[in-house]
Amino acid sequence: MITFLLIQQLLVLFLIMGCGYFLVKIHLVQSQESQTLSVLTLYLIMPCVIINAFQIEYSDEIRDGFLLALLAAISIHILLFLLTWILDRFFHFQAVEKASIIYSNAGNLIIPLVAGVLGAEWEIYASAFMCVQMIALWTHGQSLMQGTSSVNWKKILCNVNLIAIIVGAFLFFAKISLPAVLADTLNSLASTIGPISMLVLGMLLADVSWRNVFLGKRIYLITLLKMIVLPGMILLFLRFLSHTVPTAHARTILLISLLAVITPSATTVTQMAQIYSQDAPYASTINVMTTILCIVTMPLMVTLYLL
Repeated sequence: MITFLLIQQLLVLFLIMGCGYFLVKIHLVQSQESQTLSVLTLYLIMPCVIINAFQIEYSDEIRDGFLLALLAAISIHILLFLLTWILDRFFHFQAVEKASIIYSNAGNLIIPLVAGVLGAEWEIYASAFMCVQMIALWTHGQSLMQGTSSVNWKKILCNVNLIAIIVGAFLFFAKISLPAVLADTLNSLASTIGPISMLVLGMLLADVSWRNVFLGKRIYLITLLKMIVLPGMILLFLRFLSHTVPTAHARTILLISLLAVITPSATTVTQMAQIYSQDAPYASTINVMTTILCIVTMPLMVTLYLL
């Protein structure tokens, strides 16, 4: 049942992505105009999504579930760092390849997928993964793309989404509910995250050179590692964990962690590649290939987890 709902939700998101692609191809809009939507998503809609996810009634059960999701997210990232380090000894990854393998597009996809498949009350557990990935991406990921060990802590601490997580968590643990008008506003804006994110992706894909996507041999290796090999190892770890922890609904909470891992490569990697003079076109190509493949690999991984 969950796998069917996931496929259905993915098809909805991909159809919306197709609308963005089509609008550019018929010259109603330009691909570059997606930047405005990206800014709205990052600085307005995503913070609303995060705070809204925490606006549920406090209970010890939900608190313990959130802490489990946080622990799982930390463990997953440690495993991804370790596995990538081992694989690097054999495949000699470029910086964009490492970052694309480790970091997923959970920020844009996990909330609408969780809401569509499991229900809005489960979104709080997805925010735990987003918090950990955000910190890892702007410390380890940024250093990787820069080729240095320096970390811009100011940029991390001033990140609007990290601030939203702190605000949302404070409201949850302090048992503070927002006024109805403000809560409805947040909820209305939060509900647009899926459609707008996929419209942006479709608009960007309209400018992609598909010849470059499919002709590069190396990209098939990176896509295989990103979408099947490493997620398969994480899947085994989460299945083991789901049978060992006493937390209520542990299996479903860890399924959300799995959903976050098996999404395509993070679009932020391409943006960082542009900023730090890495191979941005290659990073974009990896993102495209993993996005295409996820409609098959995500339901497969979820099915294997639920067996």
